[in-house]
Amino acid sequence: MDAQGRGRADDIDPADQWVLNPNTGEYELRLAPSAAQSSVPGPRGTGGRGRGPTGAAGAAGARRTAPARRPGAAAPADDAPSPRRRTSAPAEAAAGRRGRRPAPKKAKGKKVLMWTGGSLAFVLIGASGAAYLYYEHLNNNITSVSDDGAGTGGFSKDRAINILLIGTDKRTGKGNEGYGDKDSAGHADTTLVLHVAKDRSNATVLSIPRDLITDIPDCPTTQEDGTEKIIPGQQRTRFNNSLGQEDRTPSCTMRTITELTGLKMDHFMVADFNAVKTLTSAVGGVDVCLAKDIKDKDSKLDLPKGEHTIEGEQALAFVRTRHSVGFGGDLSRIELQQQFLGSMLRKLKSNDTLTSPSKMIKLAEAGTKALTVDSQISTIKKLADLGAELGKFDTKNLTFATVPVVDNPAEKVKATVVLKEPQAQQLFAMVRDDVSLTDVKQQKKKEKAAEAARLKGSKAPASEVRVRILNGGAVAGSAQETLSWLQVQEGVTKSENAGNAEQPLAKTTLEYGPAEADQARRLAEIMGLSGAALKPGKSVTNSQGVPAMTLTLGKDFEGAGVPLTTPAKVPEDVQKATADKVECAK
Repeated sequence: MDAQGRGRADDIDPADQWVLNPNTGEYELRLAPSAAQSSVPGPRGTGGRGRGPTGAAGAAGARRTAPARRPGAAAPADDAPSPRRRTSAPAEAAAGRRGRRPAPKKAKGKKVLMWTGGSLAFVLIGASGAAYLYYEHLNNNITSVSDDGAGTGGFSKDRAINILLIGTDKRTGKGNEGYGDKDSAGHADTTLVLHVAKDRSNATVLSIPRDLITDIPDCPTTQEDGTEKIIPGQQRTRFNNSLGQEDRTPSCTMRTITELTGLKMDHFMVADFNAVKTLTSAVGGVDVCLAKDIKDKDSKLDLPKGEHTIEGEQALAFVRTRHSVGFGGDLSRIELQQQFLGSMLRKLKSNDTLTSPSKMIKLAEAGTKALTVDSQISTIKKLADLGAELGKFDTKNLTFATVPVVDNPAEKVKATVVLKEPQAQQLFAMVRDDVSLTDVKQQKKKEKAAEAARLKGSKAPASEVRVRILNGGAVAGSAQETLSWLQVQEGVTKSENAGNAEQPLAKTTLEYGPAEADQARRLAEIMGLSGAALKPGKSVTNSQGVPAMTLTLGKDFEGAGVPLTTPAKVPEDVQKATADKVECAK
């Protein structure tokens, strides 16, 4: 266990003190009569060494939670927590106490929490498990910073989940002097976007190359004193400058991801070098495979070809190496990291981990200390709820994919990359629209058949299509632009601009009555709408007093004449792998 400065209690494995109560069938913490203190320590204060901030989490040597919003700022989402208070550790159970314990009351003074999921949320992907841990102690381990309004305000069980996962190159902690750049502020060295489907049947992890040339937007950022500072954006720069550079925080990387992919993040998690070491040790190591011997003096990896179980320093060396794999660049290292994360996920979901109280406790301890999270998930309860959602998909339906890129044509000496088009945009569209990169069925066959059927059948002439156009989240002026395009270029003369929709929509929809199905099919063909965009319902009366369909342009609308049909297949040249298989790194 990664205890730090806690005296004799460090010699005791906390898992050994959890005893099965035959009356309740649950594990309970039991202390020996001579125990002077709990082996699961309370908040650090006198006599203990606190852990410094993780990655780009904040000022050196200080833990910080999300500062209060400045006066006049927009109110946070309903489920956003207030700034977290440090509290003292809960009272310990009386030494030597035995017998049946009364059922715990459902009150805010509750001392323990049933861990129903979340161990893997701490380790980037999400798993489910069960252990009883001190609630306030683990809360006190967590480091959090504000998302500065860059996120959605928090994940929801009734929609897809997007989480930004960042590995920084900041040197923090003892023993990390030989890794990363000596004076690095903690750049976005490894960046992953985890997208979990709405129905939780599958998930996709997008790897963003650190040397990708992109635009970084202006970033409103909460300062230590609670005020807000806008950090100016930067055009045509490396993606990894979205964190650390110019005092940018993870919220700025969130905004950069949204600008790049169109995906709005729900949460972020940041890990430094220590996270890899402590988390792999907590689960007893992860399995990896090499197709050739690797001896990299820079990363300090020295392994012969074949399968290995690695943890601690060796695990960090594995995910840091790049000169000895593939073409020796960052893209080759990404493939290695994807193999590592897939293996970590399998280990976390294995019975060997989930049925071991010792591993679960060590994992929770290591996870809460190793990661910096956004303030929307800065409590054990919220992390556990998130973990429960993230643990629902099968590993065979988790796909790792690298954003398609090519060497920067503007450089003679190739050091950076740019998006490969149109493959990159096609991949982003598939993730935005919840299309699995594996063969998993995301919807019931009957539902998919119904969607396909909406596009089959006769189509009315364009001149007979009557439609009202609403802007439901698209760029301002989109309704008028679409109207002009339909009337002038496509012959849909019986169309009109109906202004803005009452509520914004993520996706463009076309609602129509039973008698207008042929008109709907024609407009879908003209605009490139999928069957999912067609919503059988009822017609409305247009300005001429006759029935008409309603076309609502959602946030996915990219302009008049741009098809809105999501690709059904992964674009060619997209590197991808699933988490249920071990592929030896070459």
